[in-house]
Amino acid sequence: MKVIGVVPARYASTRFPGKPLADIHGKPMIWWVYNQVKKVAEIDEVYIATDDKRIANICAEHGMLFIMTSNQHKTSTERLNEVADKITADIYVCINGDEPLISPRVISAIIPEDRDGFFAANLMSEMNDPVEVVDNTNIKVVTDSCGFALFMSRNPIPYPKASAKYKYRKHLGVLAYTKEALEFFANTPKGYNETVEDINELRFIENQKPLLMIEVASDSLSVDTPKDLEKILLIIKKQIEEGEVSL
Repeated sequence: MKVIGVVPARYASTRFPGKPLADIHGKPMIWWVYNQVKKVAEIDEVYIATDDKRIANICAEHGMLFIMTSNQHKTSTERLNEVADKITADIYVCINGDEPLISPRVISAIIPEDRDGFFAANLMSEMNDPVEVVDNTNIKVVTDSCGFALFMSRNPIPYPKASAKYKYRKHLGVLAYTKEALEFFANTPKGYNETVEDINELRFIENQKPLLMIEVASDSLSVDTPKDLEKILLIIKKQIEEGEVSL
């Protein structure tokens, strides 16, 4: 089974323009993500998927494989589908380019042993910090008894009305698809809930397509704003000083 890792990288960002190239101790943020993905044994090749020459130039400078994609894509999943049109594989793993601390172990958890036809899976992790729970940039997930997504929301779900035995789980930026699943997403219009919540994965749920949610323990932080980057800089500085990371 051939597995491709893809890191979508878009220069334009409302809250943080040029985010993929943000400097983290002398290296661009996408370099950190790319090298974490490269450590995953199950992944055969890793590519940065971008529509911006500035990002492509940095990739070339640092020896990172990249693919130029259209600037018309509205989601990373659509960008991933274009990559799948150009490179044949059994599974395409999408890793958000704004999680420089993502663990190779966490990425490995989403890769099935063997799969063809329609397969869509995302990672999720438990939230223990109330601030995380109320933050609408964190997408909350509820699943059925088999681990398939029932709904996702930017609001805290489920609501603990009748029981204190509950936990909030958030969607992580690691996703895996077969080509069939990618084509479904690319060829299916947004539904009502996806439009309201602005959550891409609701496209599968609203059309009764199985979306497997795999729970992992992860303390990875996504960089949505320059303030988030400050936290990442401190964490990686400590890792460098303790010899856990080398440049």
